[in-house]
Amino acid sequence: MSGHNESILREPLITGDNITYAKITDDILMPVENKPNKAWWIGFIVSALGALLWVVAVSYTFWNGIGAWGLNKTVGWAWDITGFVWWVGIGHAGTLISAVLLLFRQNWRNSINRSAEAMTIFAVICAATYVVSHMGRPWLAYWVLPLPNQFGSLWVNFNSPLVWDMFAISTYFSVSLLFWYTGLLPDIATIRDRAVGTRRKIYSIFSFGWSGSVKTWQRFEAVSLILAGISTPLVLSVHTIVSMDFATSVIPGWHTTIFPPYFVAGAIFSGFAMVLTLLLVARKVLGLENYITMFHIESMNKIIILTGSIVGVAYLTEFFIAWYSGSEYEQYAFINRSTGPYWWSYWMMMTCNVISPQLLWFKKIRLSIKATWILSIVVNVGMWFERFVIIVTSLHRDYIPSSWAMFYPTWVDISVFVGSIGLFFTLFLLFLRVLPSIAIAEVKLLLKSASEQAKMKQIKEGHENKEYVAEYIESLEKFDSVKQEDYAKI
Repeated sequence: MSGHNESILREPLITGDNITYAKITDDILMPVENKPNKAWWIGFIVSALGALLWVVAVSYTFWNGIGAWGLNKTVGWAWDITGFVWWVGIGHAGTLISAVLLLFRQNWRNSINRSAEAMTIFAVICAATYVVSHMGRPWLAYWVLPLPNQFGSLWVNFNSPLVWDMFAISTYFSVSLLFWYTGLLPDIATIRDRAVGTRRKIYSIFSFGWSGSVKTWQRFEAVSLILAGISTPLVLSVHTIVSMDFATSVIPGWHTTIFPPYFVAGAIFSGFAMVLTLLLVARKVLGLENYITMFHIESMNKIIILTGSIVGVAYLTEFFIAWYSGSEYEQYAFINRSTGPYWWSYWMMMTCNVISPQLLWFKKIRLSIKATWILSIVVNVGMWFERFVIIVTSLHRDYIPSSWAMFYPTWVDISVFVGSIGLFFTLFLLFLRVLPSIAIAEVKLLLKSASEQAKMKQIKEGHENKEYVAEYIESLEKFDSVKQEDYAKI
């Protein structure tokens, strides 16, 4: 374990006193090893009902065809592709936290990477269901895969966005799953060693014979870095490919080169918002305040401010380019977005994605659990409306006014989307029951160097400058998991 002393000016990544390696294990494995509490059951029942609604709606779609949705001859893409892009975007924060922050040696990722990676996998599963369910003949979905010649001369249409999305989704899912599972191995072995009976046998199988030897840890560290290097380009490439579903067309409002960076920034924006939505609740319900601290919450809020500002600049750039292009069709597409029949969705998008994140500049709001949780939901509502605005308002009025049409979702459209949210939360709640939501081994690395008690020890031993100590104590005022009276005596 790392034993060097971190600068006293850095805020602690683990709070609380009398924290030991054993206590970290007990605290994090508490929801896995004990019976679920009432809050978990309420959440699970509500989510399972949502997942059941998804099964009903998708089954109805398969039986009756996509005519069950509100699509028409003009608006051929609507809630299906909106939900797909929204879910892919939500998955981006997990890859960024686990891979990019690992390469940059940001230790604050250690407490949030496990849940963020799980969120990525579940979000990609929800996105993949949209790809399959909007096919006219979903039982032939395997045709988009590289098939052996025994099937005949069957080649996919590489000009089709469906094929691009398949490659993006399958690559993203496989690498993310591998990265997530590799990080889980030492923690699964920890559960194995504490379990008995059938549970022990199950966790033994999934731990792949993890022994905890020095050689095993060396290989674990090496593989983690390699997978982080492979995953990092995915943060940029996956949503770039998704954006090209639109950018490579000639439809006004879609045919623009700003889409790839704009979509990537929006994906990270919505992904971090969903991480906050999940972890703020899990932190309270599971009693993990000492490991997911106010520093983690504030850091994620700062990333939301940055990516939200990038998205806001992209919105303004789109309007400027439409004006500068001199194309009346392009100009009308954007005027129609803001003042046409769907004006309410455009201004909902602008309010949620551009105005609401700017509230996080105020420290009081940025450090408020309730305000952060509400804003995280507002951001993802706004990001859903962004995809809706881009897709539906660009399609519903094309070059010929006689072809203009409005899109109205049916109960099936709404049920598939709401049900996919239920499916996502069902998977996440099951994950909390069977696997640790925080990376135990990685958090233990911080105990001797970046914890509150390690810094308290430095202060008591008189190793630190008094001005630095005063500044450090002042920075602890925002922590809801720090006992301020312990520092009144210093």
